[in-house]
Amino acid sequence: MKPATVQRAHLTARFDAGRAASLDELVPLYYERPAEGLPAHVRSGSALRRFKDRLVIVQDDVQALAVRDASGAVRPVLLPPHPSGQRVFDDTLGNKHDKLDLEACVVLPDGRLVAFGSGSLPVREQLAVWRGDEAPVLVAAGALYRELRATVVEPGERLNIEGAVMIASGLELFHRGNDTRGTGRRPMNAIAELDGAAFASWLDGRAPLPPVTRVTTVDLGDERGVPFGFTDAVALDDGGIVVLACAEAAASAIDDGVVLGCRVGLLAAGALTMVEVREASGSPTTLKLEGIELRPGLSTEFDVSVDADQPATPALLGRLTWEWR
Repeated sequence: MKPATVQRAHLTARFDAGRAASLDELVPLYYERPAEGLPAHVRSGSALRRFKDRLVIVQDDVQALAVRDASGAVRPVLLPPHPSGQRVFDDTLGNKHDKLDLEACVVLPDGRLVAFGSGSLPVREQLAVWRGDEAPVLVAAGALYRELRATVVEPGERLNIEGAVMIASGLELFHRGNDTRGTGRRPMNAIAELDGAAFASWLDGRAPLPPVTRVTTVDLGDERGVPFGFTDAVALDDGGIVVLACAEAAASAIDDGVVLGCRVGLLAAGALTMVEVREASGSPTTLKLEGIELRPGLSTEFDVSVDADQPATPALLGRLTWEWR
């Protein structure tokens, strides 16, 4: 049974078929100087966040961040390796289930970057914390994920954190509801809210873990019967949130599938309006858009990352333009 003290709400997104966002300027991501043990390319782009005038690209299957500077050069920042010594994970290596599955990223008010594991398996209940001037560290966060699991998902369903934003004093975590393993229920996305300052204190070991105070379940609609699920989010200066979502035909939170479409939406004043993402040709994209971040000084242009879910294929970085105002 879920804790009764959590405030609960439900939101159904409105799809605006008369408008669309455009996707262009797609470029593959290669390291300027690859690190030993890593491929020459960025393998996945599961989240984006601007940090100290650089764009950090979070990877879900490599224990390294990719950092792109203003010139476009990309370098790896190594995370501690798996106990096996490995930093690269996939089915061909037989170690996919050992990956951290970092899928969301936020910059705390104190200047630390925190990347969140999805929580879909025990090994994925970890955080990567980076101050920017020293090596990142991994933080075991089982207590946080137990709290999220108790308040966000139904019994038997996998948690799948895919986005994180700071709004005012709150930390909001976006759960992608795409676990359909025999539950007989339509999977439901959700937004969990915690006190951001208390979270930072807990991260430092100075305070107890703050409870989830509010959970909003969100119906994002579907594409040919496949529900859309959150893949990332970014906060706007005015307090609104832009969310990114894909309709991926996958059976569970630990499987990949065919992407049937992507949408972007504005969450503001208790309402969520979504539009289709189209490529330069005008066709709806079927690329798996997994990360989104505002471009500096702009309010309607975003950097977005594409994860091909193919180990030998580099992740892409592109521009999303959406006149949401």
